[in-house]
Amino acid sequence: METIQNFINGQVSASHSQRFSPVFNPATGEQTKQVVLSDEAETTAAIIAAEQAFPAWSKTSPLKRSRVMFAFKALLETNKEKLAALISSEHGKVLSDAMGEVTRGLEVVEYACGIPHLQKGEHSANVGTGVDSHSLMQPLGVCVGITPFNFPAMVPMWMFPIALATGNTFVLKPSEKDPSLALQLAELLKQAGLPDGVFNVVNGDKQAVDVLLTDHRVQAVSFVGSTPIAEYIYSTASAHGKRCQALGGAKNHCLLMPDADLDMATNAIMGAAYGSAGERCMALSVVVAVGDETADQLIDKLKVQIQAMRVGPGIVDGPENDMGPVVTAQHKAKICDFISTGEQQGASLLVDGRDVLIKGHEAGYFVGPTLFDNVSPEMTIYQEEIFGPVLAIVRVPNYQTALELINRNEYGNGTAIFTRDGETAREFSENVLAGMVGVNVPIPVPMAFHSFGGWKRSVFGPLNVHGSDGVRFYTRMKTVTSRWPASVRLEDHESSFAMPTM
Repeated sequence: METIQNFINGQVSASHSQRFSPVFNPATGEQTKQVVLSDEAETTAAIIAAEQAFPAWSKTSPLKRSRVMFAFKALLETNKEKLAALISSEHGKVLSDAMGEVTRGLEVVEYACGIPHLQKGEHSANVGTGVDSHSLMQPLGVCVGITPFNFPAMVPMWMFPIALATGNTFVLKPSEKDPSLALQLAELLKQAGLPDGVFNVVNGDKQAVDVLLTDHRVQAVSFVGSTPIAEYIYSTASAHGKRCQALGGAKNHCLLMPDADLDMATNAIMGAAYGSAGERCMALSVVVAVGDETADQLIDKLKVQIQAMRVGPGIVDGPENDMGPVVTAQHKAKICDFISTGEQQGASLLVDGRDVLIKGHEAGYFVGPTLFDNVSPEMTIYQEEIFGPVLAIVRVPNYQTALELINRNEYGNGTAIFTRDGETAREFSENVLAGMVGVNVPIPVPMAFHSFGGWKRSVFGPLNVHGSDGVRFYTRMKTVTSRWPASVRLEDHESSFAMPTM
């Protein structure tokens, strides 16, 4: 059986650890690989490789670093079908969704290609008599990314392209549930001309994570995952003097107004709730419907579309399925427990996805689209992040009640409003307590040149990922104030008539 190893100092590094974690094909339930769970020594070796590569890489001109990013971008475009198939085989998402994930990660690489402009400092002449000031945006050193299973390509590429482009070195610790993609990215970076040791991959569990969080050589930590783990990552890394951005969980609401275009809203809600089997931190898991008539009309339309959904393997011959399996048997059981709890606590279960059986894939980890009505804020399925294809409808009498309900929730990752009224949309965008807002857009994930991040218990740390916040996170400002005394000017020099280059 294939063993997924580490990638340290420019090459695949065979592990000496005797601990492994199984890797499954979620569509079949079959173990296809195993991944090494690195020990302290191997994790430290990755950090040391990054530390040793930092001096030369940090002094490499931004233009040359940008050229590596351009080459990496081209390789991603050439290999995107292969990468998407690898994601689908280990995560379970349908192939088009996996392709979309690679594309969104590639957009951050495109943004990082502009680093010669993005990393420019500022200059002020004559701040005093004969005195000038300028600022430098300098890299930090060894940076770490700890990433989740749901986006094995996109989330790492939220982090390392900007970290590398700004002159840092990097150690990636991917999820042990779908680890193969990380090594493919490492190989492509090497092909793109990235020097050995600048980008490393170490596979592991909490033992490896704790080394990354506490080693004195690590300067910054980026994390995406659940809120309890994000809080642990942030507090531990911060206690050890590291810069940290830790993105946590979500309970994303959409507010459905009576004047909304219901056909458009229904289509948007379907994709946002059930795409990727709901395993997205930006998935819409709660619809707050203003008025019973609005809720009833939405439910009628949702039921029709849910009935027509195709659930099955992520990779098929013929028409693609709409939704694949969830990632593991344990996660399937957890989602099914949430559905049972919703029933027990009095929510109306309109569509039950627990008994989905896919012919030829009976052992796969499939949960069908699930729909609850009459959900109230005290219920578990409202309060907790399910991270599965479960949509809850909460009925409220008016806009103000809906806004107050959303703002009381402990999470503030993303939200959306569906309405034709510009005043309502503007007021909602101004006053809702969430980091990302969609107006008739169900999943308001910003483009790479804006920053991604939530509010409240959806994020720990002051700076979000990619965009201008990403550049700020991976650099630190140094301000130089200078005065030059009068000196003998050189009068003699050799003339050159060639175009000046680096």
